[in-house]
Amino acid sequence: MAERSRYQDKIIRNYYQNRDAIGLQRTQELLTDLYLAEGKKREQVWKNLESALAKAGLPEAEIAHLRKQDKPELVANVIQRLFDKA
Repeated sequence: MAERSRYQDKIIRNYYQNRDAIGLQRTQELLTDLYLAEGKKREQVWKNLESALAKAGLPEAEIAHLRKQDKPELVANVIQRLFDKA
């Protein structure tokens, strides 16, 4: 295996230092998609959003509740709460 350059090490280190912010940004992008999606596309967006919220540290019970309600406004409030915590 080839050794990484200092530049590559810096990129990798920065990624892991900013991993939480990257995950929260991903949830925001998925929330936007959720507002716009309908039908099968909405189901796929929910699947991706559930995964992103779990990675952000949201409990499974709360994710299930959000999924059952199927209201993007509630998801937006949760994401805002996660941003305030971070």
